[in-house]
Amino acid sequence: MGVLYEKKGHIAYITINNSAKANILDRATSDEMAQAWKDVWDDPDVRVAILTGTGDRHFCAGHNLETRPDITPEERERVRTENIFWPPSGTVNGSRFGVDGSLGDHYPQIWKPVIGAINGWAAGAGFYLMLTSTDIRLACEEHARFKFALLSQGWVGHGPGATYLTRQVSYADSMKILLSDEPFDAKEALRMNLINEVVSHDNLMQRAEEIANQVAAMPPLAVRMMKEFVIRFRDIPVSEAWRVQTLMNTLLTQMTTDGDEGRKAFVEKRPPNFTGGIREKGDPFPDLDDAQRARLDEVKKELLG
Repeated sequence: MGVLYEKKGHIAYITINNSAKANILDRATSDEMAQAWKDVWDDPDVRVAILTGTGDRHFCAGHNLETRPDITPEERERVRTENIFWPPSGTVNGSRFGVDGSLGDHYPQIWKPVIGAINGWAAGAGFYLMLTSTDIRLACEEHARFKFALLSQGWVGHGPGATYLTRQVSYADSMKILLSDEPFDAKEALRMNLINEVVSHDNLMQRAEEIANQVAAMPPLAVRMMKEFVIRFRDIPVSEAWRVQTLMNTLLTQMTTDGDEGRKAFVEKRPPNFTGGIREKGDPFPDLDDAQRARLDEVKKELLG
């Protein structure tokens, strides 16, 4: 199998398992990756995922650039040119839809946290995969290497790598990566804030699991909405983003059980037990007479200032 998928408790493990070919994303592996993302998205028990590769040399070294032997160069170029003007249905920029409709099938953004355990080379599509689909990133000190890997081949890349890179590190760092196409190691990735931690190979998965367990202990609905909020609304004006955040917070405190549990646990000085429970639709608030309305107005002034 090109991708191994397993679940332990609230943690899903997605492992690219194509080490004989540098964990590249050929068509079969890409299809399995797309299915793994859907499983993470749809499984209510999964609260966080860890993405890594097999072995100690490659996280993912890119796409398989080979085509079927019976496809001629002329046919390939004809398809690529037609795709510019008339991309197939069910695609985004020519890449098949995956778990969401905004990015391709094997490097989407999902609303559950994803921890990248970068065990080796992340190049080309492997670099894209890290940029687009992981939120917290750990890199192996001994083996992790990073490379955009496309400009030196004469093109800027079909995937969203350059788009995401320039939004995640400084202009100077992103331009050096893109224009020189020079590989760099985990310590340099940490310096430019592309990753969170540099970890020894022997401790990489252990550290990833420590963080995953910490995230999994958080209220799952609030975690999901926090990630969605940051991704969807980070580029809009602060006043508008704050308004959305307030609406999300109201939904969480009024329509989930975790809001009550968090407050109770704080008062009772105990660890919370978040379940992700949601409330049934209840009866409407009763109508108020003038005295009750006046009283509520006083309370509102006291609470809201």
